[in-house]
Amino acid sequence: MFSNGVAVLNDLGVSLDGAGGRIDRIDALTSDGRLRTTMDLVHTAAHFGFENKSVSRNVLLDRLAEGLPEGLVHYRTGFRSVTQDDDRVTVTFDDGSTATGDLLIGADGHHSEVRRQLWGEDVVRTATFGTWQALSPIDIDLTHTHLHLMITGKEGACGLIPGGDGLLQWWFDVRWSPSDPRPTAPLAELRRRFGHWASPVPEVLAAAREEDLGFFGHHWNRVRPVWGQGRVTLIGDAAHTMPPTLGQGANQTLEDVWVLGRELAKGGDLPVRLRAYEKDRYPKVSLVSRLARRSPANWRIPPAIGRLFPETSQTTMLSRFSNRLTAVTG
Repeated sequence: MFSNGVAVLNDLGVSLDGAGGRIDRIDALTSDGRLRTTMDLVHTAAHFGFENKSVSRNVLLDRLAEGLPEGLVHYRTGFRSVTQDDDRVTVTFDDGSTATGDLLIGADGHHSEVRRQLWGEDVVRTATFGTWQALSPIDIDLTHTHLHLMITGKEGACGLIPGGDGLLQWWFDVRWSPSDPRPTAPLAELRRRFGHWASPVPEVLAAAREEDLGFFGHHWNRVRPVWGQGRVTLIGDAAHTMPPTLGQGANQTLEDVWVLGRELAKGGDLPVRLRAYEKDRYPKVSLVSRLARRSPANWRIPPAIGRLFPETSQTTMLSRFSNRLTAVTG
């Protein structure tokens, strides 16, 4: 959760106090341990007014759900179709039941059925990397810091972020396509592939547990200037699936929430407000999506070039770049 996402949560009254781990700095390293670049996130937190944090998705969902009325959220009910007229929108579910309201927000993610009905056959494409990841109790020095490491080499990329409470968020990016066979012993494969990298990668792999490990392939779709139709719109991955290389998927979804809420609060013609929301979000989120697709986390800036830019300069560039991308600046 970077400052832009935390800012939206704060505006919604959702606190992350005591959750996860604070991120104060990002160091980009070579696989043999040399420093490429470094960025001071204490500076960006002061600039935007909100900390950067590594937070478990489950913890975030629990915080979002606090105080919701009993029975408000219904699970295991698949979307089948939507119809609308000038005043209302009606959704039909897989079990034949229906729900009617003023608008429909398709927040159904990467495999969005609402998007499929609006845009036609699935437009999501496969990117070139996939991620093996976990959140594990790994007791190494890094786990008890506020330092985020991004490590890259010819074998792929590794990310390590302290997650608070003795947990470490760790992942490995490897080239991938859906036709690739899934390894029967993925942790052994990761150890073979990355185990010779500089510390602390071998220590993480030695302490890792197979049962914590999960995989997801990277996907993307070209962001459209208009996402919805009439009283229907999209939000988050349903509108802009992107690889996780910028760490902006959840943060951009929260920015969607903030802008949509602002537009709806203006009142008036609801379809007009939904198109205004989409128009506002399009230039920012399409830029983020394009950059994420190009996998900047896997760019291998030579250490000699990184040293040409002092940490303060790199941090200033990050702040200006983040300000360009975000609709919420504190």
